[in-house]
Amino acid sequence: MTENDAAAQLLSLRQSIDNVDAALIHVLAERFKFTQQVGRLKAAAGLPASDPERERVQIGRLRALAEDSHLDPEFAEKFLNFIVAEVIHHHQVIAGTESAS
Repeated sequence: MTENDAAAQLLSLRQSIDNVDAALIHVLAERFKFTQQVGRLKAAAGLPASDPERERVQIGRLRALAEDSHLDPEFAEKFLNFIVAEVIHHHQVIAGTESAS
């Protein structure tokens, strides 16, 4: 393989990565639109921002999906935990139980 061939393949792969990154951002934005609605509903109903049982079920479900997709389930769980923490923070802000810092 020549250096030019490698450079062309690298460019193509990086363009694919950029496309996937864009899709991830769009999907996350869509997910957060729904979680904002959940936060408003919870606040209106006086429900807590966190739902540990739902989180436990989701972690199990997403770990299984990760395994089926040949993605490290530990990584998938860390990623979901990061998202859930941000969602809970948003729900707390919506409910007025935490300042929007």
